[in-house]
Amino acid sequence: MLEFLQGFAYGLFVTCLPWFLIGMASPRHALATPLPDRLQVIVRYWLLVPFIAFVLWLTSLWGGFGPSLLGWLAGLAAIAIELPLERRLRRWWGARKQRRREAQRHAEAAQKQARQAREASETGMFTLDPERPPAGADEVVLALCVAKQRLVDARQPEIAVQADRLYSRYRHAMQVLLARFDASELAFERSRTLVAEVCFTAVDNLTVMASQASGIAGVDAEFVRRRLAEEHERLTVAERVALKRRLALVEETEHHLRDLSARNEAALTALDDAAVAMARIETGRPQASVSAEQALKDLRHFVGRAERYGRDR
Repeated sequence: MLEFLQGFAYGLFVTCLPWFLIGMASPRHALATPLPDRLQVIVRYWLLVPFIAFVLWLTSLWGGFGPSLLGWLAGLAAIAIELPLERRLRRWWGARKQRRREAQRHAEAAQKQARQAREASETGMFTLDPERPPAGADEVVLALCVAKQRLVDARQPEIAVQADRLYSRYRHAMQVLLARFDASELAFERSRTLVAEVCFTAVDNLTVMASQASGIAGVDAEFVRRRLAEEHERLTVAERVALKRRLALVEETEHHLRDLSARNEAALTALDDAAVAMARIETGRPQASVSAEQALKDLRHFVGRAERYGRDR
């Protein structure tokens, strides 16, 4: 065994120079890494492989009768055999990581779809089609259609759902108003104007969000983050600064979008509060001529007299 290790160390050490020259001429023929370069060739064949050969040679000095021919031949062929195996292992590992990323991407897509489904269910099944507005749509509904179309064009479907939610709340609030007031009453017109103003404020927020989102529509934030993480050492200073600035613009815009989205959530809450408050208003004339307590008292008195009438007979 020691003779084999000694011969292997000699053969491995001898092959360092030829593989080093091959790598300096064409790094991809001497390396199995995805992005081979000459610096990696220097590290591997000038430092790493000679160090391994030296350690094996020191190990073989504990005994033996000199290097064996089989070990010598194995050392000469070691790198030529190792490179294809390393390439295959790296391809397998890369494919495994790719499958994990795909699985994670599918899981995130499923979560996103479920979240959109929950948000869509919150709209009460009332969704807007910007190309075909509802029949008899007023100014608020038309403005929501335009804002939703702009968000769709800016590739922001998650934010576009807010237009559907606003439409659902507005429609519900108008139904409550029509049930509690007559369309000719001043209170109805005043309430309708206030509800419309809240919706128009939210529409303005959606329009601003669409404008800001369109500015970063062509920036792939995930690609920028991946390039900064995977190629950090290979990027020049100018490239790194440009990528970081691009990523900062995306993050700043996303922060503004979240702020505007929070304002729209406040508008949705205000519409819900208004609908609940108006639903509690009793504007119709009561059908009963007495209160519930008085009616119950009279009924009990009548039942008692009816029982006495039966006993008297």
